[in-house]
Amino acid sequence: MADPNDERPFIKNEPVDEIPVPAAAVPPRPRAPSAARWLRMLLKLAVMACMFVSLRRWMQANVAVVLDKYEAQWLGSAFADSPPGRGHQRGKVLFGKKAEHKFLTVPNADSAIAASRQYATKPHLAGSPGDFETAKDFLRLLQTELGAAVPAALPVYSAGTPESRDATLGITKLTAPTAWIDTYYPVMNTPLDHSVEILDEDGKTIQALELEEVADGTDPEAGEYYGAVTTWHGFSRGGSAKGKLVYANYGRKEDYDALTAKGVDLSGTIVITRYGGIARGLKVKGAQERGAVACLIYSDPRDDGTVTTENGYAPYPYGPARNPNSVERGSVQFLSAYPGDPTTPGYPSYENSTRTEGTNMPSIPSLPLSWANARILLAEIEEGGQNRTISLVNNVDDRVIPIWNTMGVIPGHIKDEVVVVGNHRDAWVMGACDPSSGTASIHEVIRGLGELLRNGWTPLRTIVIASWDAEEYGLIGSTEWGEDFADWISQYVVAYFNLDASVYGSHFSAVATPSLAHFVRSVAEEIEHPTKPGKTLWDATKDRGVLTGDHIDAEALAAYEMAKASAETDSTGVGLLGSGSDFTVFVQRAGVPSCNVEFEWTLQDPVYHYHSVFDSERWAETYGDPGFSRHVAIAKQLGLQIVRFADSIVLPINTTHHAHELEAYLDRVETIASTTSLNVDLTGLRGAIRRLQKASAKLDHEKIKAEKKLKKLLHRLAVRHLVRGKVHRAFCYLRRLFGKECTHGDRAVSATSAPTHVEKMFECSKMPSKAGASGLLPFQPRVGRAPAWAKEQHEQAATKIGFKHSFPVKKFKKAAKRVRAANQKLKAFERGFIHEEGIKDREWFRNLDVAPGKWLGYGATTFPALTEAFTIENNATLAKYEAKRLEDLIEKLAHKIRV
Repeated sequence: MADPNDERPFIKNEPVDEIPVPAAAVPPRPRAPSAARWLRMLLKLAVMACMFVSLRRWMQANVAVVLDKYEAQWLGSAFADSPPGRGHQRGKVLFGKKAEHKFLTVPNADSAIAASRQYATKPHLAGSPGDFETAKDFLRLLQTELGAAVPAALPVYSAGTPESRDATLGITKLTAPTAWIDTYYPVMNTPLDHSVEILDEDGKTIQALELEEVADGTDPEAGEYYGAVTTWHGFSRGGSAKGKLVYANYGRKEDYDALTAKGVDLSGTIVITRYGGIARGLKVKGAQERGAVACLIYSDPRDDGTVTTENGYAPYPYGPARNPNSVERGSVQFLSAYPGDPTTPGYPSYENSTRTEGTNMPSIPSLPLSWANARILLAEIEEGGQNRTISLVNNVDDRVIPIWNTMGVIPGHIKDEVVVVGNHRDAWVMGACDPSSGTASIHEVIRGLGELLRNGWTPLRTIVIASWDAEEYGLIGSTEWGEDFADWISQYVVAYFNLDASVYGSHFSAVATPSLAHFVRSVAEEIEHPTKPGKTLWDATKDRGVLTGDHIDAEALAAYEMAKASAETDSTGVGLLGSGSDFTVFVQRAGVPSCNVEFEWTLQDPVYHYHSVFDSERWAETYGDPGFSRHVAIAKQLGLQIVRFADSIVLPINTTHHAHELEAYLDRVETIASTTSLNVDLTGLRGAIRRLQKASAKLDHEKIKAEKKLKKLLHRLAVRHLVRGKVHRAFCYLRRLFGKECTHGDRAVSATSAPTHVEKMFECSKMPSKAGASGLLPFQPRVGRAPAWAKEQHEQAATKIGFKHSFPVKKFKKAAKRVRAANQKLKAFERGFIHEEGIKDREWFRNLDVAPGKWLGYGATTFPALTEAFTIENNATLAKYEAKRLEDLIEKLAHKIRV
């Protein structure tokens, strides 16, 4: 033990010269080479990057799953004035691309053929018992496929009654599919008796023509029903006439002008013209304005292209050429004056409506003729012919006849944006192509929509499906409904998709308002070609028939090519809408973006027996569309348009394309003006168009940004929904490890549970509250903990869908509101061309952008009032007035869509 008195107790007495043994030295750790350190670092970074990429991919894939499941409900909750109900499905809800792909699997040829046979094997002239049966058939289809309620009493409502009014006006309040029939009461006519005879100098009959079509059992339905609906013109004037025959070619304005230039006086004559070139009613109008006492219109095989007996083709029913006994029935209403019931222009035809005389019907009788009869009459006026007097009798029964529009509704989340789809159902006889090819196609569309509904789909926007009646007489069913509910259409309808005859040839044709041109074409570019693998439906716009021949009439070929060349089309290749089908009231009266698609006849296709008894099921299945692949292609085109348009966040309306097309229209007017002596300054109108283009370009930017913001918030909501679901499942797993239950009551919403609380939260936030209320509850809490309790409940609801304080609920609603504002401007664009005063001498047509030409009937004329001030009126004062009226309208529209 050391001496405590020792001053250095811990120092040993050792010799000073002795060196202590050193402790073992620890060698320093060698430093890794610099390259190795960098390699390890890079490996760590690579692992982290792989983990990040894997996590990102996992997140993207699972977020996509969440969006597939809930996007429609979330959008519906954000957009809807009244959010969806609480009973949301727990399974995956179809929406977007998934819904589109599902729809495209449904339409098929066997079903389309069965539908065609259902509608096209019996006569169903508008207003007939057969027509009413088809209305009920279509009603049953809607009830079955859409799941619409079937009331004890047949839901047939007389137009103008509270039941009929409530059915349409209540569409925006519906929560379940429904269907009904509206009955309108237009004045129409039916045939009584008729005759065409050749008389001798003493007025005695030398030859009476057989006016009815003749058919045998080779075509079963034609053989049975060729006498069911006689050959006559709808809205033709009843009466009789006698006179010498004068040939007026196609009966166009230029044909009559050519006769006048040759010194031919038509007073007291019976004019005979061939079908083609213009609407048949305008042929009669031209004759009556020049003093003729009657008009005959016949089908000329020269207009059948190469498919003639001259080229070796047998006539139908033994081949594809024209049956010489076929007769084209049809209406001779002056369609470019106004469509619909002639006695109720501009207002609906109720049973007790006040009637006018009607100014869009002929004042002279007319009849259609077969080629077999026409060549007998033409021989009378050919060189060396006897030119004997012709006697014509056309007795008709003019009366009020009920017609039936069948209507169906699929309610969407957005109640105040409605897509209307329509096809007319009535036919002159059986109408296998016109209109039953369209009815068969829309039958497949309805089956596809029904399949989507059964798989949980609810469209973002409401869809209305209409089966119009009496289109053949003059677009009556659609026009009367459009006039009946004009204010409702103006307020709610965002688009109208029309289908008339869907197939009667090989050439695919699409016509639309320019704002829908890109949309229609883009859909057609996604549908497979019906007969050529590897090609698209849009490629069929280049298709022509394959029945060629060495002989073709030069005049007919020139007329056909001129008609095609002069057809108004825009830069997309999509044509413009004039008139001639049920889109007319929507485009020309209401300013609703519209379109129509079809396969039309070409000069190399089997001859289509338009409005004849030979427009039969046998012809359709043998020559019109063997296998019905084109029927199915049109069904897919129309259905995809419906689903995509209804489910688009931003309405796919291209206002900028339309605005730039306006300048092309003005270029055309200036070209026309340069051929006249009129001096009209159009620089103000061009300036207004360019200001509209600028306003539309800004709207384009706004709608893109608005949609992008909403989608970003949807993605953010999906991420939070996914993460909270994963956390919750992990929490439940831990609870089960300790023997505790993970009940539904305390479970956060997982990736497999329905977000029932987001709708509740939105519902509360939108409920009207009493004075001083926060808006979270529909009442003002009175005392105690109610305000704190309300806040707690709101936070719990937000937490359960992954919101909590960090998710911007208000921003979500604000983003949806921003999209809605852009959509309202898009909807307003087409309406901006509607002028209450309408077009001179035909004020029913109110669209100053496009209308049927005054002497075309069907074909479109752009800037119609201004154009016709030059081409028809040749009036500088009128042209200046119309240019200023159009300029003011476009300036107002530019201001309306400005953002």
